[in-house]
Amino acid sequence: QVQLVESGGGLVQAGGSLRLSCAASGSNFNIYDMGWYRQAPGKQRELVARVTRSGYKNYADSVKGRFTISRDNSKKMVYLQMNSLKPEDTAVYYCNADLQTIGGRNVYRGQGTQVTVNS
Repeated sequence: QVQLVESGGGLVQAGGSLRLSCAASGSNFNIYDMGWYRQAPGKQRELVARVTRSGYKNYADSVKGRFTISRDNSKKMVYLQMNSLKPEDTAVYYCNADLQTIGGRNVYRGQGTQVTVNS
């Protein structure tokens, strides 16, 4: 069974940095797009950043220039480097991955990691 496990969240002051990591575990799967979403209290879940298998990246306008997504295909991991954090970045961050398994192609999501930015 495939699992996505995030790590790296926490509490940080405005202007600080955090690095989120997400590891895909299991067997017999191929990974296509990987990305990060976030959901703040009372708000809808939104895409933060996404990276394709070939390395094409796109970002939400609100994080451009501050966040950087990267992936390591050999380690089956995706990262989100978050710099110049703002209080409005406070949310639960979820790792997403578009995976092909024996059972078919589906989008998987991790349990989420809390990021809190104090002003």
